[in-house]
Amino acid sequence: MEALNLNPTTTPKSCLPKTYFLKAPLLPCTLKPTFSPHNCQIHRHSFKKTPFSFTTACKLKTPRDNKKNNTKSNKIAKQIILSEGEPPPLAEESGGAGGSEEAPAKLGSGSGVMGLVKRLPRRVLSVLSYLPLAIGEMFAIAGLMALGTFIDQGEAPDFYFDKYPESNPVLGIFTWRWVLTLGFDHMFTSPIFLALLALLGASLMACTYTTQIPLVKVARRWNFLQSSEAINKQEFSESLPRASIQDLGVVLMGAGYEVFLKGPSLYAFRGLAGRFAPIGVHLAMLLIMVGGTLSATGSFKGTVTVPQGLNFVIGDVMGPIGFLSKPTEAFNTEVHVNRFYMTYYDSGEVSQFYTDLSLLDLEGKEVLRKTISVNNPLRYGGITIYQTDWSISALQVLKDNEGPFNLAVAPLKINGDKKLYGTFLPVGDVNSPDVKGISMLARDLQSIVLYDQEGKFAGIRRPSSKLPIEIDGTKVVIVDAIGSSGLDLKTDPGVPVVYAGFGALMLTTCISFLSHSQIWAIQDGTAVIVGGKTNRAKGEFPEEMNRLLDRVPELVNSSLSRQSDSIVG
Repeated sequence: MEALNLNPTTTPKSCLPKTYFLKAPLLPCTLKPTFSPHNCQIHRHSFKKTPFSFTTACKLKTPRDNKKNNTKSNKIAKQIILSEGEPPPLAEESGGAGGSEEAPAKLGSGSGVMGLVKRLPRRVLSVLSYLPLAIGEMFAIAGLMALGTFIDQGEAPDFYFDKYPESNPVLGIFTWRWVLTLGFDHMFTSPIFLALLALLGASLMACTYTTQIPLVKVARRWNFLQSSEAINKQEFSESLPRASIQDLGVVLMGAGYEVFLKGPSLYAFRGLAGRFAPIGVHLAMLLIMVGGTLSATGSFKGTVTVPQGLNFVIGDVMGPIGFLSKPTEAFNTEVHVNRFYMTYYDSGEVSQFYTDLSLLDLEGKEVLRKTISVNNPLRYGGITIYQTDWSISALQVLKDNEGPFNLAVAPLKINGDKKLYGTFLPVGDVNSPDVKGISMLARDLQSIVLYDQEGKFAGIRRPSSKLPIEIDGTKVVIVDAIGSSGLDLKTDPGVPVVYAGFGALMLTTCISFLSHSQIWAIQDGTAVIVGGKTNRAKGEFPEEMNRLLDRVPELVNSSLSRQSDSIVG
């Protein structure tokens, strides 16, 4: 017998063999309900002798509320032709999409080398899908990531020789040998870190294959229980003494359940997406790890400081950081720094710094122009140019109305994070071994402090003012302070993959909170045995079931028709 999927556009089939429900509208009841043991005896004999049909009048009321009284005005009649035969024997049965499923064949244990080979993959999958192992892998990866933030990355070996000397090891054992031997100076591309990522990915795939996919297959199966004992073993079970399984199916269908009927059995489910969500979570985590690995092994990175007005070629300043790094056509692009400037707070501190960049192709034609700043990078051909730093490269001055001269500026060491740049304007014989001149210091591009040949303070000038200052008989004009833009260039092919993985992780995590609820029912004579379970919201599920069962109408026995009595007589 094929399973029937209830929906509003199809006519429900009978839950009992050769049972038919009339589709005529409900009519007022015209018979007085009478019932006697004699009528019951006639009912039993009628099945043994000649099959016949008889009519009953029924009224709709809640089967779980038998104690309530109904007035005559509330009675509604409905004709039902009862089954001509007995219901089929009750037995437990499972069905697939077609209503049945073949039992899996038992596999032999095997022997010898071939038997061992057949069992080996399953044993490997069992080990990889072991939950404590996966948790340990995640903790190990988290520990290495924390260690990577503690240890400076990408520095020269001399840096680690000085910071982690063997004469004074950290925690008594940690020296530069650990850092360089294990690759902790490039933690996120080290063999240990990548191996742990691969092992965690294998564990996720093994868990998905051995646990999550079988659960989904079971959840998708139409599992008809044809034993009242099996239904009563569910998390929730209830019995409707006088009800129709067809009415129960309609009520469940109205609550959003997918309902299937097969003979006297009913199966319904809702929230199947919640069963698929754990697979999506695992796939999203794999996507994130693949993207991170691709970023670590297939990227390019470079840093350059370019004075205003100069150019550089992208491929000249970027280097590979992984064995999968491959340059693209965009590496031939030339970058020109049109202008560098800064803005300031009222206190005089630097607020933001900007660089006006032009990208030129091999023919010198401008293909893109943009002004970048901190947190506002330029992206072109998979390459991202970030504004990360600034400096002063030169001061442009007039000396006794001659020039302008570009004086190179050098950074000076001071305590703290403040920047200080200095330059020197020779006065007199520049070839003398004891040459003297005017010193100039600058903290930023907005003001220059000048000192005479004796090192005494001479004055402050803003480059934009063009005001002259006379020091030791020399007239000096600060024309301009030429800044340099500090740029970081990077290609990261794994970023889109990581973003897609995190988006999928958030979506599938939310979907995983959907409850997957399953309901079974069986028509046992005039009673309907109902049971169900859910994987989430276990406290709310019984309340929901009670509300649904309260909406199932009850069939009430009435007297047999006179026609039935005359036939038996």
